[in-house]
Amino acid sequence: MTTAIICTAILSAMVFLLGFNVSRLRGVTGKAGGSQLPTDPTSPLLIAIRAHGNATEYVPTLIVLFLLVGARSPAAVAIPLIVGGTVARVLHAYNMLTTKRLWRATRRHYFSAFGTYAFGVALAVALLFTL
Repeated sequence: MTTAIICTAILSAMVFLLGFNVSRLRGVTGKAGGSQLPTDPTSPLLIAIRAHGNATEYVPTLIVLFLLVGARSPAAVAIPLIVGGTVARVLHAYNMLTTKRLWRATRRHYFSAFGTYAFGVALAVALLFTL
């Protein structure tokens, strides 16, 4: 359960840091006279908005799964799935923030997105086996 709590804290902090980054870039963009609703796929603000939005789409469900699987499954099952899901989400945020063009995904972007799906489904299946 300790691993579940630590990984929950990591992902929770990441969501808030990504949100802070959006606020920071809104301030920078506003001072420069730029649009607060960018559509240019190379805009750092748009990239930050999507990185934060994407994290908020998946992190809450992962956190619930982490805590339930961490509490109900054997550590040999729970720990690799929880750590894997955390690594996938952190890498995904990093990959999004370091891209030069939002809509041009790289292999590492696909890898981290697939990791989110794979570990999320595996956590859900593991949870079913605790019934």
